[in-house]
Amino acid sequence: MTSTGLAISSLALRNGLCASENQPKRPNILFFLTDDQRFNAIHALDNAEVQTPNMDKLVGKGVTFTHAHIMGSESGAVCMPSRAMLMTGRSLFHLEKMGQSIPKEHVTLPEQLRKAGYKTFGTGKWHNGREAYARSFTHGGKIFFGGMSDHLQVPVYDFDPDGVYAKEKQYLGDKFSSELFSDEAIQFLKEYNDDAPFLMYVSYTAPHDPRMAPQEYAALYPPDKITLPKNFLPEHPFDNGELQIRDENLAPFPRTPDIIREHIAAYYAMITHLDAQIGRVLQALENSGKAENTIIILAGDNGLAVGQHGLLGKQNLYEHSVRVPLIIAGPNLPEYLKSDALCYLSDIFPTICDLCGITIPDGVEGASLLPVLRGKKEPVRNSIFAAYKDYQRMVRRGDWKLIKYNVNGEQHTQLFHLAKDPWEMNNLAKNPNQARRVQRLTNLLKQWMNEVDDPCNLDHPNWGLTTK
Repeated sequence: MTSTGLAISSLALRNGLCASENQPKRPNILFFLTDDQRFNAIHALDNAEVQTPNMDKLVGKGVTFTHAHIMGSESGAVCMPSRAMLMTGRSLFHLEKMGQSIPKEHVTLPEQLRKAGYKTFGTGKWHNGREAYARSFTHGGKIFFGGMSDHLQVPVYDFDPDGVYAKEKQYLGDKFSSELFSDEAIQFLKEYNDDAPFLMYVSYTAPHDPRMAPQEYAALYPPDKITLPKNFLPEHPFDNGELQIRDENLAPFPRTPDIIREHIAAYYAMITHLDAQIGRVLQALENSGKAENTIIILAGDNGLAVGQHGLLGKQNLYEHSVRVPLIIAGPNLPEYLKSDALCYLSDIFPTICDLCGITIPDGVEGASLLPVLRGKKEPVRNSIFAAYKDYQRMVRRGDWKLIKYNVNGEQHTQLFHLAKDPWEMNNLAKNPNQARRVQRLTNLLKQWMNEVDDPCNLDHPNWGLTTK
C-alpha cells in the first residue's frame, strides 16, 4: 500500500527488529478480546460513568492506541470479519467467505506463534471456523464456535487435540460466559509448567447482547443516572441501509431518552462484570510468577452505537462503531502512554511477531506498531479506510473524515472535522468552503478502494444499489 502512503513499513520491521530469532527467552502473550466494546467504554479513557478498575490498570501500565479501527464488514455480523482480520493480518476484501472460515493458506497469528515454538491456548468465542481453530491452538477449553448466545447457557466444546468438534460433543456452560472463559484461562495458568512461551487468547462474548449482567452489577447503573450521549437522536437522519437489521430492532423507533438510558446502563453493567473477570485472570497471571515476562493485550472486535446518531448497532461507519479499545502492556514497553496513531486490528499480528522476534508470514497486510511502542513519533498510517456492505464507505486523513452512502440509489455524503466535532454532529459536506476537501478525500477513498480490491466503484452511479 506504499504507493499512496496508506501504510508505512520497513524491511527491518518485517524481519523482527526488536528481538532476534534466537533470543533466549521470548515473551508470553496474554490476549483479551472483548465483544462489542467501543473505544471509550473504559473509565480511564474519558468515560466517567463506566467502572473498569482492571482495564484502567492496563491503561496505566501500557500503551493505549486511542485511534484503533476496524476495516468494516461485508455482512451484518461485523465481528466475524473483524476477528478474521485480527487473526490473519489481512484486509477486508482479502478474506474468505467474509471471515466465516480461514483457509489453510491464510496463516493465523496463533498458528505462526505455534510454528515458532509457542504453546497456544484459546478459550471463548471463535467465529472463524473449527478447522482454523484446530490448527491454531495446542491447548484450550470452553470453546464457543458461534457469534452470540445466552450468557448463562453458552454452547461450548472441550479442547480436542485431534481437532474434531462434532455437534454431539457440545454442551452448555454452567456459568456466566465471562466467568466461564476466565475460569478456563485461570486453570491453564495454574497448570502450565512448560518451558516454552505461551499465547493465551481469551475471547469473551461480553458485552454483546443479550445484556444480562448479574444483578449486583446491574445495580451499579440506575438508568435515571445515565448521561445521554451528546449525539443522541431519536432516529438516524436518513436511510443508511441497515435501519431494519436485528441490532436496530432491539428498541423501537423513534428512540426515547429513557429507553437509551436503559440500554446504556445494561451495556455498562456487562462491561463492569467483564472487567472483574479480566481482573481475576490478571491476578492469576501474577500468582503464576510469569507476569514479568508477559505482554498483555486488550482489544475489542468492533464498537457499538447504543443510542448515538439514532442507532443501536455496529452496522455503520461512525466513530462509535469503527473505533475499538487497543492496549498493549508488558516488559520494556512504555507506561501510561496514549498514542493517537491511526491503526487497525490487523496491525496487531505483525506487532506481536516483532515483539516476539518471529518472522511475519506472507499475506499479512497489517503494519507493525512497534515504532509507536518504541516511542517514535512517525505515523504508522496516515489514513484509514472502512467499508460496510456495498453501500457505506469511509476514509479518514488527519482530523477529517468522509463517509459516503448509496442506498437504493439515494446518495449521501458526510464530512466531519473530528478535532472540533468528535461526536460527528456537524456535517460539512455541503459547505462550499469544503468542496475541495470533499473532492480530495473522495479521491483518497477511491485509491484505498482500488488498493484493497474493493469490488465497489464510486464512479458508478449505482455503486451501492441494493440493501442486503
